[in-house]
Amino acid sequence: MPAVKYVPPSAAVSAVHASEQLRRDTYHWLMTHCRHPRLGRLVARMLASQMMGKGAMPRWLGLSWRDFSALMGQCFHHLEIDNFASYGEEVDLERADEHLELRSLFLAHTLGDQHQAEWLADILVAGCMGSDHLWQDLGLWSRADLKELIALSFEPLAEKNVHDMKWKKFFYKQLCIQEGVYTCRAPSCQVCHDYAACFGPE
Repeated sequence: MPAVKYVPPSAAVSAVHASEQLRRDTYHWLMTHCRHPRLGRLVARMLASQMMGKGAMPRWLGLSWRDFSALMGQCFHHLEIDNFASYGEEVDLERADEHLELRSLFLAHTLGDQHQAEWLADILVAGCMGSDHLWQDLGLWSRADLKELIALSFEPLAEKNVHDMKWKKFFYKQLCIQEGVYTCRAPSCQVCHDYAACFGPE
């Protein structure tokens, strides 16, 4: 069966529908080709967001072209990879050391398929480079989506977040703990003046 090419909504349709409806339409189009109910649904949400200019993900969701192709082959039937070539910028190589530290953190807590874990580690690292809440930078639709994505391959790491800390804060805190660096001087999180920055709603 030939690869399926994405046909964006026409200008007339775009003028009628709000941006959110376009994102949902794109998501539903992706889901008609989905072959992986859990991972595919989350990847479809990220891609639909990216294709509508939402989120902060680089090209190929932060993966190499080869890994992105492999991920898409696992998640979807017969989608043409070039559908997604024009979305997102190149990965920021100036933060390469930060990328490696975060990637190592994720892969040290891997459960299940190693290839999937490596793809998701790179996707999460790319999302951590954004400036908003992680689930928004990834192009996911809720914090619950993010928790599910993390649990797919890094459940031992997810289980450490027992106080439901914001995920970016939590990941960087784990890196600090590994290095023996403790920058917060509050005696406990509950009495810290910056509590909302770490634990408030996302």
